[in-house]
Amino acid sequence: MAHQTGIHATPELKDFFAKARNGSIRLIKVVIEDEQLVLGAFREPAQGWEQDYDAAVLPLLDEGQPCYILYRLDSHNAQGFQWIFIAWSPDSSPVRLKMLYAATRATVKKEFGGGHIKDELFGTVKDDLSFSGYQKHVSSCAAPAPLTMAERELQQIRINEVKTEISVESKHQTLQGLAFPLQPEAQQAIALLKQKKVNYVQLKLDLERETIELVHTNPTEVADLPKRVPQDSARYHFFLYKHSHEGDYLESVVFIYSMPGYKCSIKERMLYSSCKSRLLDSVEQDFQLEITKKMEIDDGAELTAEFLYDEVHPKQHAFKQAFAKPKGPVGKRGQKRLIRGPGENGDES
Repeated sequence: MAHQTGIHATPELKDFFAKARNGSIRLIKVVIEDEQLVLGAFREPAQGWEQDYDAAVLPLLDEGQPCYILYRLDSHNAQGFQWIFIAWSPDSSPVRLKMLYAATRATVKKEFGGGHIKDELFGTVKDDLSFSGYQKHVSSCAAPAPLTMAERELQQIRINEVKTEISVESKHQTLQGLAFPLQPEAQQAIALLKQKKVNYVQLKLDLERETIELVHTNPTEVADLPKRVPQDSARYHFFLYKHSHEGDYLESVVFIYSMPGYKCSIKERMLYSSCKSRLLDSVEQDFQLEITKKMEIDDGAELTAEFLYDEVHPKQHAFKQAFAKPKGPVGKRGQKRLIRGPGENGDES
């Protein structure tokens, strides 16, 4: 912004800034005169910063003239006293002045030292910059941002669904996610998959009972996978992927989390996402089932044989793609010639 106006503080103002930062000054008023930042007024502390505020600030706000005010608090940071930077731009002042002061605002903060400024306040009427106006500003900054309808619904779900009390019987939320218990049939199915007595397990959440239920363990081949994925609800799938890779026969357990986008409610999407990590931890640690690949899909049609193979065995590129050098600026060295001239590369004319 300084480059837009070319306005800077006078040497006298810079010296006053240095003096004020040691704590001997309560308020500094800065104005623009003759295309320079100059000292307009100052006040020394009388009481605490809260008691001094209105008496020091409000009388210096002229109805037709913008200005900047630096007001010292009684708190400190690593650089010394902390200050409030106030920008006054009354509605009745000329538009040209408003624009000039707005464009020079960053310069004032830079000249004073941005590290000393704790808060900023802008006002067009005196009530904005009164002590009560400043308190409203602080409260507004501390308040959470307004929520959208979807965010409010999610917030209510968290309030209703997440239990904060911790006991043997209660479910609780941790950094790893939300833990819904695996029902006995689901546990048995995972154990059978571990023993390779079944090759497919599908699980679902019972949102009312807050449990993980078995859907089925029907024998499944790769070609059957797309049909196993519901189009209107989420599911967890464990599939024993039997295949050959580089001449070796492999049996790899693949975990598939299917979530058909916004066809599911926010509650369902949130709970399936939250429970996934805890479910996988339980399967890998409690059942000692090694999961080769974990993936998430929106539609069962994605589960082709080629897709599954590429997910389990990502292709390794033998070389790095050459860096595409951007074109240089036109007009400096001329356009690149397409035909070599005589004598280039050792050719004779």
